[in-house]
Amino acid sequence: MEVRIPPSTKLLGILRSYVMKNENVGYMIIGISVLIIVIIFLFNSALKDIVSESCSIEGHKNCTMYDTISKQTYLSLSIVGLLIIVGLTLVFTKPDKEVIIKKIKESKPRIRVNLDEFREEEKKVFELIKENKAIFQADIIEKTGFGKAKVSRIIDKLEGNNLVERKRRGMTNIVVLKE
Repeated sequence: MEVRIPPSTKLLGILRSYVMKNENVGYMIIGISVLIIVIIFLFNSALKDIVSESCSIEGHKNCTMYDTISKQTYLSLSIVGLLIIVGLTLVFTKPDKEVIIKKIKESKPRIRVNLDEFREEEKKVFELIKENKAIFQADIIEKTGFGKAKVSRIIDKLEGNNLVERKRRGMTNIVVLKE
């Protein structure tokens, strides 16, 4: 049987898998900014070479094209500087703290079991289960010396009083103390 997932659900799954932390985005912006700075200086160097070859005015430093190159370089470096500030802000500021609420396992008040209404054999079996928390029914038979039918009836009564639970495991049962 093939289960088909609607396309919108697939898209949401893809979008969820690409959610990034602010810190990672900040590092990415800083990395891209450094790359842009390298590119700016490479272009700056190439433009100066072109201007020095094409400027016809003697004393190339007085050529107006050099002023344009300087203005473009400062403008682009200031834009990259803003990007770096944004990246650093993302890296060093912590997002609002996530409130993680751990549900502490509520400790239920221990129910006092009144064993007065039970016979001695039933008390013996209950105490054995209580000591071990979980025990094979065959082990109860072995440790108490009672017969299979007798142990089964005792466990039935304990189950009826909601004190234990019997779980089937292969050819035998595990008797677990209910909490």
